[in-house]
Amino acid sequence: MPMIDHITDEQADLIRNARVFFVASADPAMGDGPNGEGPVNLSPKGAADLQVVDRHTIAYFDYSGSGNETARHTAAGGPITVMVTSFDEDAAIVRLYGTAKSLPLEESVLADQAEALRAVEMPTPERQVIEISVDRTQTSCGYGVPIYEYKGDRSRDERGRRYK
Repeated sequence: MPMIDHITDEQADLIRNARVFFVASADPAMGDGPNGEGPVNLSPKGAADLQVVDRHTIAYFDYSGSGNETARHTAAGGPITVMVTSFDEDAAIVRLYGTAKSLPLEESVLADQAEALRAVEMPTPERQVIEISVDRTQTSCGYGVPIYEYKGDRSRDERGRRYK
């Protein structure tokens, strides 16, 4: 699949309609992973928080309750990849590659939306906003992605600790 240097309208539509996305980041100082970077941290996220700001920027609310590896990796200047996929019959995968920074909500590109977002029940308090400068994007067909039915978001009480 060819790489392009911006978020297309079709990619933005998939991002806005997706229920889940995945964030992968690495610490460039760790040195024992691919391309001399540290181990890759991969996290699933609820897609309602992923916002397309413009053709070269996306941002999402990062909540407490999990590790803070993405923020640590972005502070170290590591790379970031966001993958968004649809799980319905119209399968597609969008990958967004770039660099990121972690900011308090009030200092981020999502600051204007803060009050409205806080009025909605959040799973946990937001810790920060991750803003991603997108250098390249890629779309693939998603042929191998199974079809799943969305049942809803987890409430705070439903957040499992079984495996911690």
